Amino acid sequence: MYYRKQMENAQYRTPGQLIEALLAERGWNNRILAAVLEVEETGISKLISSKKAVTPEVAISLEEVFGIPAERFLELQRNLDLARARIVTIPNPVRAERAQVFAELPVAELIKRQWIKADNIRDLDAIDQALCAFFDGQNPSQIARTPHAAKKTSAGEHASAAQLAWLYRVRQIARELLVPKYQESDARAALPRLRALLSAPEEARHVPRILQECGIRFVVVEALKSSKIDGVCLWLDEHSPVIGMTMRYDRMDNFWFVLRHELEHVLLGHGKLEPSLDVDLNGDVINEEERLANAAASEFCAPKARIDSFIKRKAPIFPERDFLGLAKVLGVHPALVAGQIQFKTGRYDLFRSHLTKIRDRVLPSAVVDGWGDVAPVGLS
Repeated sequence: MYYRKQMENAQYRTPGQLIEALLAERGWNNRILAAVLEVEETGISKLISSKKAVTPEVAISLEEVFGIPAERFLELQRNLDLARARIVTIPNPVRAERAQVFAELPVAELIKRQWIKADNIRDLDAIDQALCAFFDGQNPSQIARTPHAAKKTSAGEHASAAQLAWLYRVRQIARELLVPKYQESDARAALPRLRALLSAPEEARHVPRILQECGIRFVVVEALKSSKIDGVCLWLDEHSPVIGMTMRYDRMDNFWFVLRHELEHVLLGHGKLEPSLDVDLNGDVINEEERLANAAASEFCAPKARIDSFIKRKAPIFPERDFLGLAKVLGVHPALVAGQIQFKTGRYDLFRSHLTKIRDRVLPSAVVDGWGDVAPVGLS
């Protein structure tokens, strides 16, 4: 039995070598094995010389004769077949690059949303060309090495290929928009005008026009799946800031928080060297730029001192009447107060009925790509 285990585990390279060793062990020749298996002697010779492959049926017969598991013969045959294939197969590095592209980019979703033009996802050459055009002439397999990819998102991670694709789409659309030259003074003067819109969700329809008058391009692009993007601040040039939003959460408090967050980036000149891509803004703050933008957004939606005082005075019970009274005193919709209280207390069950939807109020007056619509700009 010990010797048989040694035979089974020996480093044979082909099933023929193992068969030949087993024959020598028994003192058999090809003719005897052919007689035992009831096959032609030439068939045995071909098995030993590797001119004929060991099939599962033959492997079982050899197992019955020699007591070596059929899996061992089939394993040697598989290794032999693979080794032969490696010799005759010409390496194709393009295949690996395409696999990387399809793994990192939601190509099917890009086609569906008409960001790239390809009639058939199996037409890989056409997809390569379309992706190259979409990424401003860059090879999509090298997109992870572009300057934008070196930028860490607000979540502290390097931007993914899907997040970069969204960013490129925002940039494509923004390039086509005609707006006056940006003036920081105009943007700061617009803050009270924007603050006056916080009382009702329908007032948000004025946001695109107010930003445009300040020289800020405002674009809403639906996020790609699993990208978790909230928004971005980027600059086309020194005088052309862009605010891009996904509105992935259809809530009034989230819309205004993200908008004011990105606007603070613009006011402070963030994102000029590389886009300030904000991902999962409800997460931990990881740098000073994000801390400043978060503080401005929070103060804009509902003054921090008033919210902190309310929580301190009312916790752990938050009467509905007092909550609505605070919103009225602040002159904002209850959704904005609810959002701040939820975030600061971690009690996301509070005042959920007041988290009003707003997407349908914003999209009709904005430049939009997503939710079934394709912005008629930036496409080749």
